[in-house]
Amino acid sequence: MTDRHPLDLPELRPLWSAVHSRLSTGRPVSRVRSGPLDEAGREALADLLGLDRLPGAEPMIPLAGLDSAVLDACGRPVRDVVTAILGPIHDRAAERHHRTGQREALWAWLAGHEVVTVQPALLDWVGHLRAGGLVDGSPERTRGLIAAALTVLAALPAGGEPLPVLAARLLDGDSHALDDGTRLSSLVLRALAVLYGTDMPETAEGRRALWSRAGVADDELSATVLAVGLRPGGEGPVAEISRICAGAGHPVSLTLAQVRSPGEFTGPTGPVHITENPSVLALSLRRFGPHCPPLVCTSGWPNTAVIHLLRRLADDGASLRYHGDFDGEGIRIAAHVMAKTGAAPWRMAADDYRAAAPRVPSGPDPGRLTPAPWDRRLVDSMAELRTAVVEEVVADLLLDDLADHRHG
Repeated sequence: MTDRHPLDLPELRPLWSAVHSRLSTGRPVSRVRSGPLDEAGREALADLLGLDRLPGAEPMIPLAGLDSAVLDACGRPVRDVVTAILGPIHDRAAERHHRTGQREALWAWLAGHEVVTVQPALLDWVGHLRAGGLVDGSPERTRGLIAAALTVLAALPAGGEPLPVLAARLLDGDSHALDDGTRLSSLVLRALAVLYGTDMPETAEGRRALWSRAGVADDELSATVLAVGLRPGGEGPVAEISRICAGAGHPVSLTLAQVRSPGEFTGPTGPVHITENPSVLALSLRRFGPHCPPLVCTSGWPNTAVIHLLRRLADDGASLRYHGDFDGEGIRIAAHVMAKTGAAPWRMAADDYRAAAPRVPSGPDPGRLTPAPWDRRLVDSMAELRTAVVEEVVADLLLDDLADHRHG
């Protein structure tokens, strides 16, 4: 059993607690207020300091004088004495500074993560997480949870897997990691709601719908992708259907099931253009008929079938080029498509927007704007002009580009 320090007296405990607390602030200390002291404590303090009268119940004691008295009493400075009695003295100021640095490093890491930078709409998600603070006050635990969420977001839209299968594949075999009500599930759903510009769902049905929108447990038959002019090589059924439709000047609608298992299928190695709106496909067929160059439509936010087809075409050597609406939603869709498929922008720069805006001098407001990763000037221009330019307004320019590629 460790011997008690000779100055570890019950009547002096309030004094040592006060000194320990003040020294642990990490700030310079010149005086310490002790107390409240009872009669015995006041007498013990008077004896320690060599006072000729009793101090008050809550005296203010100069630290230098106390240190000198303690040295005389036991030969050790006051810092050593309170450490021996109450344990190590901490530096709370340094600890706070360290924790602040950890928090700032965490949020800087998140804001600069590739999943966020390629889809800047997610910066709103970052702001929400930062406002919510750390998980259990721990930067390490928070970072681990966010890292898992980023892993999931990077894999979305999914390929129609059930949620437990997706979780097991991405998260170390834990099929319950994304169960409804878990922190991780809520984190990912919050990001999807921000990305798609919807409210955070409050019901289980709404949460399932949001997961479905991100390609989780998609119906392989109802998720479809619309394309024109698609002439893949190979003798598989999907390649043959696509060529027949292209040769007849018709669009082809492929289900997720067909895109997943197309049989023998080799995509074109030249440019494949992508549009947000089906009306541009209709205009292309009207102009080019059976000679229409390859054009794929996302029909707004792309489902799993769209992303799956575009990735397959890119893997086969096609160069993907994307155009969408110049409004807030259109910019977010464009960023999403480019991030998920590697597509390059097609007439989506700030100069393209400024050239097109005079065509709709009284156009609708573009709504909530988020940065465009491919051209930082674009959203500044849209914020200045506050005019949305939908694809149909510039369809003639898009069709001229398709004509150039068709003859090139």
